[in-house]
Amino acid sequence: MMNNKVSFTNSNNPTISLSAVIYFPPKFDETRQYPAIVVSHPGGGVKEQTAGTYAEKLAEKGFVTIAYDASYQGESGDEPRQLENPYIRTEDVSAVIDYLTTLSYVDNTRIGAMGICAGAGYTANAAIQDRRIKA
Repeated sequence: MMNNKVSFTNSNNPTISLSAVIYFPPKFDETRQYPAIVVSHPGGGVKEQTAGTYAEKLAEKGFVTIAYDASYQGESGDEPRQLENPYIRTEDVSAVIDYLTTLSYVDNTRIGAMGICAGAGYTANAAIQDRRIKA
């Protein structure tokens, strides 16, 4: 499974760098555009755990996926470490979408988002506010 570890500035809080892994579908062709899915980890989790597993499995089905560490968690930045703030976690989903929309191989009209456990609640909240989330 082809993947790429990335880091980018959180568009909602420029003092925070978000860390993520992008997973690519089989026979990935950078000249094409693919639907994308943001995968949010559970509270206290990190991108390499369940979020990474889901992201990898969805990439096998033809999606570009991105599993990320929320602000203050994992390899993402800022203090206090392990802060679980629902408002910030919801904003993180949109910040990841902001990053995805800069990638030429992502179809910006076909972006979905999902989460595991607490990540699902934050993702649902983000979907209410961010109309770029289509599924």
